[in-house]
Amino acid sequence: MTIVKKHDLLRKELIKQFYYNKRLTLTELSKLTHKSLPLVTNTVNNLVEEGYVQEHGLAPSTGGRRALSFLLNNQLQRYVVAVAVDQLVTQVVMYDLMNNIRIAPETTEITLLKDDPAVLNALTNFIKNYISRSGIPAKQILGVGIGMPGFVNAVEGINYTFFKPESGISLKKYLTNELGLPVFIDNDSSLIALAELKFGAGKGLKDVLVVNIGWGIGLGMVVNGSLFRGHTGYAGEFSHIPLSATNKICSCGKRGCLEVDTSLLVMIDRAKTEMDNGTSSSMEKIYKGSSELPAEHFLQAARAGDPLAVSIISDAAFLIGKGIATLIHIMNPGLIVLSGSGATAGKILMAPIQQAINEFCIPWLAEQTEIEVSQLAADAKLLGAATLVIENCSFN
Repeated sequence: MTIVKKHDLLRKELIKQFYYNKRLTLTELSKLTHKSLPLVTNTVNNLVEEGYVQEHGLAPSTGGRRALSFLLNNQLQRYVVAVAVDQLVTQVVMYDLMNNIRIAPETTEITLLKDDPAVLNALTNFIKNYISRSGIPAKQILGVGIGMPGFVNAVEGINYTFFKPESGISLKKYLTNELGLPVFIDNDSSLIALAELKFGAGKGLKDVLVVNIGWGIGLGMVVNGSLFRGHTGYAGEFSHIPLSATNKICSCGKRGCLEVDTSLLVMIDRAKTEMDNGTSSSMEKIYKGSSELPAEHFLQAARAGDPLAVSIISDAAFLIGKGIATLIHIMNPGLIVLSGSGATAGKILMAPIQQAINEFCIPWLAEQTEIEVSQLAADAKLLGAATLVIENCSFN
C-alpha cells in the first residue's frame, strides 16, 4: 500500500472517530486508531489546515498537564442526507457533521410493494425534492444513506425484496445516477444496530444484539465490535423464527413466523378489530374519525396506560421475549437492545419479555445478558443511515 493511500485511510478514520466521539485529544485518537502519536499528530494538523477539524481548548485534567482537544469543524458545511424507509412510511432528514438537524425532517406515505416501479419513482422523487428544497449545493453533501427493509446486499447495492429498477442496474447505482450524489443502502435493522453501536446503548461494547421493533421485527447483530452479516450478508432474520401458534401466512410466504403476531402493523390491526367488536379504548376517537390508527397514536396510548394498547403490546412482547430466549441460547450476548419505532413503548415491553425469558431460557445463561430499551428508539434508523454515509464516503 502506498504512503498516500495509508494517509488517506488514516485521514478518513480520524474523521470518523471525531464524528462518533466528538471532542478528542491526540492521545485518545492514537489509542482509538492504533497508530503512533506522531503520525496521528501530523494527520490531525493537516485536517486542521483543510478546515475539517478545529482546536477545542484543553481537555479535562487527568492529573497531569491538560492536553489540547480537537473536534470536527461544524462551519465547514458538509452534510449527510439520511433516509429511513419502512413498509408504510418514509422519512428523510439532513444532518450536519455534529449530527444536528440542518434541514427539518419530512415524512411521506409510501407503501412498499414488490417490484412496483411506481414505488421506486415515489421514493426517488421524495428524496430529490427534499434535497432541492433544502438549497444545499450538491458539493456540500457527502452522500445519501438509506435504510430499508428486505434482503439487502449492502456491498452490491441491491434490495432483492423491494425496489428493483427496470434498467437492471443495482438500486444503489440507479439512485446515485438519479440524485447525482453518492448513495449507500443497507438493511434497516443492520443500520439500527450500527446506530446503537456508535451512539446508543452498545457504544464501546463488543457483542450486542439489537431487536428492531417496527412494522416488521428485525435483528441487527454486533459481534466482536462489528456488524455481523453472515455468509452471504443476510443474517438476522429474527422475524421468521417459527414461534407463532397461529396459522397466518407471513409476508415471506411461510406460516408461523414471529412477525405475524408481533409487528406494529399486526398490533394496530388487532387494536382496530377489538374496537370494531366493542372494546373501549382512548384510541376510539382517532380511529372512528378516520378508520385508521397511526402508529404514534397507538404507542402514545400504550404509554398513557390505555388497557387495550397495553394488552396488545404485552402479548406481542411476550412472543418477542420467547424469540430473545432463543437468541440468548445461541449467541450468549452481553446486551440485547430493544430499538426501532416500537421501542418507544418503553418499559411496557420489559415485563412480558422478561417473563418469557424466565420461562424459556436457561436461568444461569439469561443472567449473563442485560436487556435495555433504546434511548435512540425512533431516531435510530435515521442515525444509522447517516452513519452509513460516514462509513463509506470519501470526505472530499
